[in-house]
Amino acid sequence: MMLVSILVAFSALAIDLVFGDPKNKFHPTAWVGIIIARLVPFAKNQNQTREKIGGVLITFSISALVAGLLFSYDYAIRNVSGIVLTVIAVLFGSLLLKTTIAIRGLEKHGNLVMESLSRNNLEEARSRLSMLVKRNTKDLDRNHVISATLESISENIVDGITGPLFYFGVFGLPGAFVYRAINTIDSMIGYKTTLFRNVGWFGANCDKILNYLPARITGLVMILAAVLVKADWKNSLITMRRDGKKTESPNAGYPMAAMAGALGTKFEKIDHYTLGNGTIELNESHFKSAVLLMKVTGILFCVLVTVPLIVFLSYLGWWVHV
Repeated sequence: MMLVSILVAFSALAIDLVFGDPKNKFHPTAWVGIIIARLVPFAKNQNQTREKIGGVLITFSISALVAGLLFSYDYAIRNVSGIVLTVIAVLFGSLLLKTTIAIRGLEKHGNLVMESLSRNNLEEARSRLSMLVKRNTKDLDRNHVISATLESISENIVDGITGPLFYFGVFGLPGAFVYRAINTIDSMIGYKTTLFRNVGWFGANCDKILNYLPARITGLVMILAAVLVKADWKNSLITMRRDGKKTESPNAGYPMAAMAGALGTKFEKIDHYTLGNGTIELNESHFKSAVLLMKVTGILFCVLVTVPLIVFLSYLGWWVHV
């Protein structure tokens, strides 16, 4: 079964790189989003404590539902034997794990922003960027639009690639899916606004805890990826060590700073942080380099982190991965 898990991890990456994401109506993350949207009104309350408890119940109930479904699948195929059934298990497992990975999705959304800029349509670029980032984009100039796009790509390497792969390596498909569900909760209601401050508090903090190790490991793997793509790996290391803690998020700064250093650029969120000390004059080539670095980082993470976790934990008899 160890070999099956390893094949699932690499096949999921390959499927995503070739085909990208399915339509929303077929995507488990979209289904989780629908459930979250329907549960939030029940959690809203004039009493802040009760509202926080409602948020805790949302996070636990969705995580339990996702874990239960995936553990049931794991139990059903645990005793799979025979070549045909094993191939089916790898294929189906790969398709499931792929839904937690979004390499092509990140590239696609970034391309939409860059395509608008190539037509000098800054207003459209700002609008498309607003689908990627939480910040106000309406007054951003061209360079800050590109900077925000690259920041989003580097930060979401963890959410959409290495985070799921890390928890797949430790807990199999249930781990990858629970991680992605909590990440979705954070992205939907983990805002410090009047509307979501209390109900999203628990989910947001769970997301921070789950991302603590993957974010830092991803930053280190990105430095190795920079070596392979002939980017500035030394500056990537220096920038990550110097600027990784500058962001409000305790985790996002590490992959973002590593990316800024590798590309020799400066990422800037106005009035919040500046990462890197390179050029702020960003262009299409910086975007292409960021996408390449993202892809190589994802593949390297699978080789250097996910596979060793599967092998080590299987050797210890941790549990059956898939």
